[in-house]
Amino acid sequence: MNRSKFKVWLGTLALLLMVGMAQAASTALDRAALLKLADNYLAALVAHDPGKLPIAGDVKVVENVTRIKVGEGLWKTAGSPPTAFKIVAADPVTQEVGGLVVMQVDGKPSQVGFRLKLVNGKIVEAEHLVVAMRDPNNPNLQKPRPAIPLEIPDEWADSHGRMIHMAKSYYDALDDNNGHKAPFAPDCERHENGFRTAPFGGPSLGGAIPGGQPRPPGLMGLQDCTSQIDSGTFQYITTIEDRRVEIADTVTGLAIGFSHFHHPMTQKIFKITGSPDRTEADMTNQKPFDMPAMHIFKIWGGQIHEIEAIGISLPYNSPTGWE
Repeated sequence: MNRSKFKVWLGTLALLLMVGMAQAASTALDRAALLKLADNYLAALVAHDPGKLPIAGDVKVVENVTRIKVGEGLWKTAGSPPTAFKIVAADPVTQEVGGLVVMQVDGKPSQVGFRLKLVNGKIVEAEHLVVAMRDPNNPNLQKPRPAIPLEIPDEWADSHGRMIHMAKSYYDALDDNNGHKAPFAPDCERHENGFRTAPFGGPSLGGAIPGGQPRPPGLMGLQDCTSQIDSGTFQYITTIEDRRVEIADTVTGLAIGFSHFHHPMTQKIFKITGSPDRTEADMTNQKPFDMPAMHIFKIWGGQIHEIEAIGISLPYNSPTGWE
């Protein structure tokens, strides 16, 4: 190829790259559009009508670790729009949006976690995690905790990449029984399936307002998010696989992760340290099980302040649905 033809080839290649980048930019959704898509998606589930959504022909849909088709699962069983309990986070960087809502499923009040991934403006992945509520009147599931939906003041906001890193560190802390591997705030509070599981003991601390002063534990023997993990109480969790932290909303400081916990229960009895009321855990009667889970982390000022999680119990070594 002579020099003049090579220059023409380079110019054509540059033009094609520019056109491709412009097309990709034109189909990318901003945060407001992603939040609107989430609303439309939930409404379409209730209407049992996916026709008005931008769903790719090769979309992958997984519900409770089972691969389904559009029109199956929640597309048939969703029965009402979300209640006042609704947490949604949008990530224009990864083109994903997800959240946790309470709605009727199969005629029962349920927590529904979801995640949508877009490519060129079309939904290529949809993920649902559905957990029936034990108590429809659970006060923790009537509306989100006050600080969770609040926007983060600029001086306390963390970058997109840093939020992803901090959310991922939570799984390392659990997996290694080392609470110091994640940046838990002193006021960190975790809810799982609508029940407070940290801090352990004493009344709720109530999440601090983003940018405000933390509310450290003040009760003797109270275990916070860090010391609870340090105590070894989660030693029965041997591995956490299929970790996917792909959504970080820098406006509200919300990061979302999906994962798959394995509990072989090969060790039935193990020591607990730093706990005021027990020195040993006995899980002799617990059979092996898995727990696919979703976690939403409220992050600001370089720390994890609140966690809202759901999980389902399945047979040990269950598939993830993404194989």
